[in-house]
Amino acid sequence: MDQRLTGICPWPDVMNHPTVAEYLLDRLQVAGVDHVFGVPGDDVLGLYRKLAASPIRHIGTTREDTAAFAADGYARCRGIGALAVTYGVGALNVVNAVAGAYAESSPVVVISGAPGVDEQRKDPLLHHRFGPFQFQREIFERITCASAVLDDPLIACREIDRCLQAVRRDSKPIYLELPRDQLDVEGFPIPSAETGTDDSDPGALAEAIGETLQRLERARDPVILAGVEVHRRGLQDFLARLVTMSCIPVAATLTGKSVVGERHPAYLGVYEGALGPDSVRAGVEGADFLLMLGATVNDVDTGIFTARLDPARLVHASQDQVTIGHHRYADVRLRDFLAALCTAVTPKVRDWSPQAPLSQLPDATPGKPMTVARLIACLNAALTPELRVVCDVGDCLFATLELRVHERTHFLASAFYTSMGFAVPAALGAQIASPDLRPLILVGDGAFQMTGTELSTFARLGLDPLVIVFNKHGYSTERFILEGPFNDIAEWRFERIGELIGSVNGYRVQTEDELEEALRQALATTGRPSLINVHLEANDASPAMRRLAEHLGGRVNA
Repeated sequence: MDQRLTGICPWPDVMNHPTVAEYLLDRLQVAGVDHVFGVPGDDVLGLYRKLAASPIRHIGTTREDTAAFAADGYARCRGIGALAVTYGVGALNVVNAVAGAYAESSPVVVISGAPGVDEQRKDPLLHHRFGPFQFQREIFERITCASAVLDDPLIACREIDRCLQAVRRDSKPIYLELPRDQLDVEGFPIPSAETGTDDSDPGALAEAIGETLQRLERARDPVILAGVEVHRRGLQDFLARLVTMSCIPVAATLTGKSVVGERHPAYLGVYEGALGPDSVRAGVEGADFLLMLGATVNDVDTGIFTARLDPARLVHASQDQVTIGHHRYADVRLRDFLAALCTAVTPKVRDWSPQAPLSQLPDATPGKPMTVARLIACLNAALTPELRVVCDVGDCLFATLELRVHERTHFLASAFYTSMGFAVPAALGAQIASPDLRPLILVGDGAFQMTGTELSTFARLGLDPLVIVFNKHGYSTERFILEGPFNDIAEWRFERIGELIGSVNGYRVQTEDELEEALRQALATTGRPSLINVHLEANDASPAMRRLAEHLGGRVNA
């Protein structure tokens, strides 16, 4: 078993005790953290000094919440990410982004500096304080899977190990609070045997596999529906092997988009109930055997609960159990189920029909106004395996149902929690985690106004994202649900952001030929960000966006 997942003390010489800060940074690096995002503040400056002397690199961001979004993007690519902020004003600024990481099962380590233990004992009214000192931990306990205040050197190292085990096991954020007078205190790594395993119940696993195979052998039109947990648990290899061996077509949920390469001949598309493409809906809902792997039954993935999935024909394997019809097999892990199924399934051979080619992109018509459909078609034509799509919420998200990324896990989005402002800072974390992949950032004008200034960090670091602003002159999703003046926002000249932060190539696009030229130049530019401000009509929308508005509009106006 990977030592990072055990409780075994890894410190080489327990007689030569590390400080609490040394132990924390060492454990983070062993777990896979090579970068920590954050904004300095007095209670965390001591840790920053330690970071500067360590192999881990600090990445300063413009705001604390963008540091958390960046750590989330990093975690989705590396399997773990981390941020470090100061007490109160810093930590509370990251609550929304950490809640999103919790909702979407992203393994983020939140480190907060804090006033010293001696300072807190005297109970003074220190700056950044907003109530009893334990309030901050109590807030983060609600949005993390484990938390600890490292105020006791006798157990601090054990607490660090416990929380890092949890972030890996549960793929959820954890919270560590480090009082500033405990940084250089001697810690006590405690050797311990592994306290337990996370293996499946062998009997339940065997029966679940047996019943699944029986149903699969009887099926004429089986389909696999893969979801976000396959991403988070790093099970894409198992999924690809199962598809190859069984020759079963595979669809993805919206939160699971790019769980397989979307140009694979077995790939059907994104299933989203009545909101998604009719062809995908027919394939999934018409299957006489549907194998759901790591899919969550939330309102986004089910198209506002318009999915029509017959439980009698369904095998649903989630992280902790397998449900087959009305049978439930508890304590069966998704990894074990997929691995066993790959071994047990009967190999088949199938001559896949070539995936329907992308519609031939007509030549650009000079002077013809841009549309969402044309924009997505152009991006499909421009996508290469070296581009990773990082998408914000709104129509840029729903329009990507028609976007086909080349490689697996080349699409990141806050598709369930749907927090505006995710994409730009998450792409920062993604490019730092995977420098060989260039982010293609899709973001609306409203979301860009929230966190788009994080492009200055890209520029400072010499990174080269390509940002496409879907500029619909206001909150377009809300306009389709309920029109009103509250959806209006200020008109920004996004293409001129380089005049403010420097080193950004900006393009203003209103017509098809202008987009074609801007894309050509932006793709050819490396070493600095490029931004294309695409002006679209406020009433233009993707088919999925229109269907979503119909469903939500009725609910809001009821």
